[in-house]
Amino acid sequence: MRQFSSSTTNNNNAIYNEHLKPIIEKQLNDIKEAGTYKKERIITSPQASKITTSQTGTTEVLNFCANNYLGLSDHPDLIKAAKKALDTHGCGLSSVRFICGTQDIHKELEQKISEFHGTEDTILYPSCFDANGGLFECLLTEEDAVISDALNHASIIDGIRLCKARRYRYKHMDMAELEKILQETQDARTRLIATDGVFSMDGDVAPLHEIVALAEKYKAIIFIDECHATGFFGKTGRGTPEHFGLEGKIDIINSTLGKALGGATGGYTTGKKEVIDLLRQRARPYLFSNSLAPAVVGASLKVFEMISKDTTLRDRLMDNTKLFREGMKKAGFEILGDDSCPICPVMLRDARLASEFADEMLKRGIYVIGFSFPVVPRDMARIRVQLSAGHTTEQVQRAIDAFIEVGIQKGVIKKSSL
Repeated sequence: MRQFSSSTTNNNNAIYNEHLKPIIEKQLNDIKEAGTYKKERIITSPQASKITTSQTGTTEVLNFCANNYLGLSDHPDLIKAAKKALDTHGCGLSSVRFICGTQDIHKELEQKISEFHGTEDTILYPSCFDANGGLFECLLTEEDAVISDALNHASIIDGIRLCKARRYRYKHMDMAELEKILQETQDARTRLIATDGVFSMDGDVAPLHEIVALAEKYKAIIFIDECHATGFFGKTGRGTPEHFGLEGKIDIINSTLGKALGGATGGYTTGKKEVIDLLRQRARPYLFSNSLAPAVVGASLKVFEMISKDTTLRDRLMDNTKLFREGMKKAGFEILGDDSCPICPVMLRDARLASEFADEMLKRGIYVIGFSFPVVPRDMARIRVQLSAGHTTEQVQRAIDAFIEVGIQKGVIKKSSL
């Protein structure tokens, strides 16, 4: 065992205490002073529409801030499928895919995902953050241009930073500016338009029909991130392309297994066969990360089987979304986003107010979180409510009632608004 002298350790501590510790402490104090310091609440039960937390003890609270859109995170059939995969394929592969980390169920899941999206091939990643991190560097060089929506997810932004292409950003969903950039970049070998399908913080939907029209006009490639759409958006849950009737028009789709599709972990890229083949050869998050755990793969296979046959959960989610959005707007709250989107930002603007509002909601048995900078822009603090198919009508109404009570108490809405 390697030994370190106490004098060496003390010297290292002294250097840290003098040079780095005060810098970090100042940053943390600034965050606290701004009211944006984030304290993680601890859940002591499975993820579900009703949960228990370390703050509430054995008292259940209603969860309205998870990405558990279809209510599948604790579904018994998924748990059974995960356990079966553990028995048949073990805990993990202890390796990356190209060495000895690919099992038959990995290939089966990639095929199922391709069938679901109507694409040629799919590649699995440990997360969609990795999928976004591996894509742009592989496809684009200094000869190319990537044009990104200003409010794209952080993982898209970080992925784009890794590539050598000329980088452009257009104002959020501003098609006039997108067209202007497309006109200015016609000398590029390839132009790739990058956008979220459904935007996770504002709950709005990219105008995909207009993006497709511009891409066809200027011969550009389209990439969309479908993390907050796959499984529940569109008539059969096949996402933003289905919502707009544009199936087969999108070149590259990235999405996740960690939200509506069971809530575990894992992401993927699906699209043209040549794109997927190149990613298997070059994508660093794929080449240097362990394979997706068999239990996650087994549960995910079951998810795609379930949602491909039946839209009951998706339909229930849409009903809950309509009830919440209409009830909150009638009460006088400002709610952002598309009316069909279960991501419902309740705008409060002030970071401290958002945090205090969430604490008051928890006292009333409603689990929500205040969002503030840097997760959202300054002065755009909110409580992002996310509906689930796991919620009953009564639970949704209970959440609305609690919002109204706290909203009046905090002066966000007036009694006369009701």
